[in-house]
Amino acid sequence: MVPGAGTAGCEGERESRRRRQTPSPNSSQSWLPLFLSSIPPPALLRLFGHVLERAACLRRCKRSLPAFQVPYPPRQLLRDFQSRLPYQYLHYAQFKANRLEKAVAAAYTFLQRNPKHELTAKYLNYYRGLLDAADEPLTDLEAQPYEAVFLRAVKLYNSGDFRSSTEDMERALAEYMAVFARCLAGCEGAHEQVDFKDFYPAIADLFAESLQCKVDCEANLTPNVGGYFVEKFVATMYHYLQFAYYKLNDVRHAARSAASYMLFDPEDNVMQQNLVYYRFHRARWGLEEEDFQPREEAMLYHNQTAELRELLEFAHMYLQSDDEMELKETEAPTEPEEPPSDAEFEGEGDYEESIYADWWQEPDAKGDEAEAEPEPELA
Repeated sequence: MVPGAGTAGCEGERESRRRRQTPSPNSSQSWLPLFLSSIPPPALLRLFGHVLERAACLRRCKRSLPAFQVPYPPRQLLRDFQSRLPYQYLHYAQFKANRLEKAVAAAYTFLQRNPKHELTAKYLNYYRGLLDAADEPLTDLEAQPYEAVFLRAVKLYNSGDFRSSTEDMERALAEYMAVFARCLAGCEGAHEQVDFKDFYPAIADLFAESLQCKVDCEANLTPNVGGYFVEKFVATMYHYLQFAYYKLNDVRHAARSAASYMLFDPEDNVMQQNLVYYRFHRARWGLEEEDFQPREEAMLYHNQTAELRELLEFAHMYLQSDDEMELKETEAPTEPEEPPSDAEFEGEGDYEESIYADWWQEPDAKGDEAEAEPEPELA
């Protein structure tokens, strides 16, 4: 649990109390209260013991991995790659080298993380016009494994093949959770230390930097479909699963998927009505109370992401203004000082064709209600 505001910055109060309790220097026991007050509580010692054990374990592992023997990249370089900034240069370099297919892939890869970058979108249309490949599928060189599976599951859902859709959506969900776990682990890598700080502020600084990285994992792993990031991606997968399982008459899985969705959007009226419907007919389907509980992985993911955000909010609120503590927000990707010139496009005709798939129908907060059959209602 995040400590309250009353616990922040309490060292001065403790020091004052400790001085009041310290006996006169003439006392033979004058050292005892000071000594006792300096001993960390057992829980804190156990925590640092765990940290030491984990550090020793990681040190042993890294000795056998050559990748960890080279210097760690600078923080800004890692942010640039996270934002796919190198592809903004790469697509133009590939174009100048007359490798148009690779230029298309590089430009599209950059746009998947930066969909509002108009200049790169203009170049992408231009490259595709030169190749006469306006209808050819585009390749995201940095696509995560769950993205294609998710899109296939949505297409199957829209076509009415709910059994195949649930299989692919469950696979996409599992693959996303695995990638998310790796992203969290990656946030515990090397950190730059540029100044000297007291013990606890130094630890808090490192922890806050790791927290920011972990909170960013959710946004960085959200897929871009048709130029739009899928809002509440994990919740969206549970919404699709809920309705698909219902259509397959697998109400037990439908109810648990609905309960899982409600973790992320508890005010959704449609899903609330669905849960009421499932509970009203629970005897008909032989449902138990446990069938209305969220799935385990949904509960773990929700609790973990919520706690990470809560801790980061506390760090921003109570540590950022401290003179000894400087928490840095994630910096926006920098743009090239001199982006490629527009001269390449003069007199080249119309390049306004869409680069997005026509089949996509973005799920809204209510879950693709326009195309799907009505959600179950109370009889």
